[in-house]
Amino acid sequence: MKIKFGKVAAALAAVMIVGSVATAAAAADKLMDVGKFEYEGACAVCHGITGKGNGPFMGQLATRVPDLTVLAANNGGVFPFDRVYQVIDGRQELKAHGTREMPIWGRSFRMQSSAFFENYPPHDIESSARSRILALTEYVYRLQGK
Repeated sequence: MKIKFGKVAAALAAVMIVGSVATAAAAADKLMDVGKFEYEGACAVCHGITGKGNGPFMGQLATRVPDLTVLAANNGGVFPFDRVYQVIDGRQELKAHGTREMPIWGRSFRMQSSAFFENYPPHDIESSARSRILALTEYVYRLQGK
């Protein structure tokens, strides 16, 4: 029985590609969505898991919790990335968040270590906080229109 090298090589390549795709899919399942993790830990209690403003604390707040899924729609179809970043960081004050001491996540993120970014040299608390805020802001962007 003669087997041509070209057919064997093609079959081997197909197996390797399928294996690579399966391995990549399995690895993607294991990756942590940092933005989602930060949102669920810092924001969902007020804004809700889906961002609609229906978190478990909504009834305990003096002001209505905004629906984060319509930020782009309320801004002419453009997600206000910089404004959202600054609200999370604390540079843009919101009455609903109270004074800049509560809950300003930029300050909190600078005060606590990050399991996601502390192993990337050089470890810098400020850059770690910025990375977490960027990931969180990007996650709020992904909530648009849901």
